[in-house]
Amino acid sequence: MGNICVAKKFGNITADAVVVGGGIVGTSTAFWLSKAGMKVVLLEMRDALSSLTTAASVECFRTQFTEKSMADLALESVGMFENFGEVTGIPDIDIGITQRGYLFVTDSADMIPDLEKAVARYHELGVKDAEFLSGQDLHGRFPFLSPESLAATYNQKDGWLSTHEATYGFAKGSANADFYTKTKVTDIVVDAQGVSLVETDMGNIHTRLVVNCAGPFAGNIGRMAGLEMPLRTVRRQKCYIKVDPALLPEKAPFMVDLLNHSYWRPEAGGLLCAWVDPDEPDSEPREDLPTDWDFAAESIHRVSRLNPFFETVADKIVASDIDVSAGMYVYTPDDKPVIGPSGEVEGLHLNCGYWCGVMMSPGAGKRVADIATGKMDNSDNPLRYSRFAEGVVEKGATFLK
Repeated sequence: MGNICVAKKFGNITADAVVVGGGIVGTSTAFWLSKAGMKVVLLEMRDALSSLTTAASVECFRTQFTEKSMADLALESVGMFENFGEVTGIPDIDIGITQRGYLFVTDSADMIPDLEKAVARYHELGVKDAEFLSGQDLHGRFPFLSPESLAATYNQKDGWLSTHEATYGFAKGSANADFYTKTKVTDIVVDAQGVSLVETDMGNIHTRLVVNCAGPFAGNIGRMAGLEMPLRTVRRQKCYIKVDPALLPEKAPFMVDLLNHSYWRPEAGGLLCAWVDPDEPDSEPREDLPTDWDFAAESIHRVSRLNPFFETVADKIVASDIDVSAGMYVYTPDDKPVIGPSGEVEGLHLNCGYWCGVMMSPGAGKRVADIATGKMDNSDNPLRYSRFAEGVVEKGATFLK
């Protein structure tokens, strides 16, 4: 069982691997490395695990990807979420997995061929449960949609979970790992053989393997070791609204309006809603992100377009029912994460560059461990960092990135 240490000075210690970042991606990585027999130390600068980007997420997972590299990882990860107790060795753990599906909806006839093409691609990639819905099939399944809604893609196996429980489940299931919170990495020392030492404000760790899982701060950690990565950090906001559950459609899925980039889903005691602003500028990573005063109103306005019941919701809420928070997405040149050795600094491995870290975390952590222990050759890893230098960078057609 993993040992969680809060603000504990440790002087000089040695580890087989050091994981930087205590979100769900980092703790999954620590879990799989420890499961492979390594002595692991995870470092998190904040007061607790799962307290920055993971906590700011909408806690969802999906399999609807048009890129094989992403679909493969998503399918593996969903399988692990579905069998989380068996995976972690904690049979009674409850991560609150709710599989009501992702529903991507359009009211534009011009988009229908794109949705049909996407579903055909999902089936090619093994996402066999994905469906194309239109007309009466769509409205019969989801009667809360506006009459103008024409077509959608849907997969019942998609859904959401408790990221807090999942993150701590990975930590508790780690056989030989120490998790240090309130511990900030100050430098990564590299010698002729590669990574040799991780310096922190609580002590130093001698190691030859560091895995960068630092989320929006991954670029800063990479630069400490001499690696400059092509990462962009972008603020993303979400809104929680306290709502009487009787006002919401029963057993509603995670619903996305493909034309205005808005989405919503049920949440305990209410709902979550948001929209992805394609014009949101890049910004420097920070912990204390500001929120826009009008974000909630704009989100409600956008989701109301294809969800008329939101007009009733809007009439019932008051300001105290609304809470807006923000986190950061991290984008690479092809909108896919980087996993495995950096290639440029021996011993520096990566598991970062995510806008979809929650949903990919179980499979990504396992892949890091498989590559580090030689079970998988990095050349067989389509999400390897060297793909940028190799020129195999291509953006896919996945919805809502």
